[in-house]
Amino acid sequence: MVNKITVVGGGHVGESCSLLASQQELAKEVVLIDILEGMPIGKGLDQWEAAPVLGFDTRVKGTNDWADAAGTDIFIVTAGVARRPGMSRDDLLKTNAGIVKSVSEEIKKVAPDSIVIVVSNPLDIMAYVAMQTTGFPRERVFGMAGILDTARFRSFLALELDVSVEDIQALVLGGHGDSMVPLVSYASVSGIPLTFFLDKEKLEPIIQRTRKGGGEIVALLKTGSAYYAPAAGAVQMAEAIVKDKKRILPCSCFLQGEYGQEGIYIGVPCKLGKGGMEGILEVPLSEDEAAALNNSVAAVRGTMDDLAKLDY
Repeated sequence: MVNKITVVGGGHVGESCSLLASQQELAKEVVLIDILEGMPIGKGLDQWEAAPVLGFDTRVKGTNDWADAAGTDIFIVTAGVARRPGMSRDDLLKTNAGIVKSVSEEIKKVAPDSIVIVVSNPLDIMAYVAMQTTGFPRERVFGMAGILDTARFRSFLALELDVSVEDIQALVLGGHGDSMVPLVSYASVSGIPLTFFLDKEKLEPIIQRTRKGGGEIVALLKTGSAYYAPAAGAVQMAEAIVKDKKRILPCSCFLQGEYGQEGIYIGVPCKLGKGGMEGILEVPLSEDEAAALNNSVAAVRGTMDDLAKLDY
């Protein structure tokens, strides 16, 4: 247990993160901060009033004041506008870049030694904005993307195979968007290769659904985007750090030569522990997988180029 976790952004993702982190008692105090007057305070109070029923003692506090985030160990940044039907993650670029930049400036002031988990979209770019603004090392700024993408892949595979999601191991790399790369060669069911169960013809629709998983939910909700699964992914990352679990999880990390890439955030398998992102694993890729990853990197770099042209 750490002293304090602060969730930035009191929307659906943020409030879900706050409650999950509190239920798991990852910190003595969970702070939920948002600029909307009163809203995070009300949600924080509501969650604390649920504590006697759910059985947790983590104090939950909602606030509009960044002073309440002083001394935070881990920030989970969910601030930003949500996707709407027909809107790509990249359409969010300018608005959310400005928001994440502002948030990151506050984080640097109130908790210069903290670890930052970015959830805001477009994810890989927002992680870059957060690192550039805070000036923190890459070990302390990374994004929640691969966990969510992998969870969607695993959930769809479980439906297709009619098996427990717990028995499905999988890995999704690349940018958090339509170019992500589910690695079939690393997917298995209780150690049995996925290709034993499904041929390429049956796998392809599942891969495509995984890539468009966020958009599918946006189209169904019509007024927002996914929040339960993204929140679960972010809190899983926080848990790995708090408990120093040394978990190997796919996260958006800043690459410095890994996978032949420099100066870009992209989803890769990494080790999470008390130091934050404690190492990146460079797994061998097939020729097709390497080509797909390069295409995904190119898509993220294109958005980075767009960011460089903006005044945010």
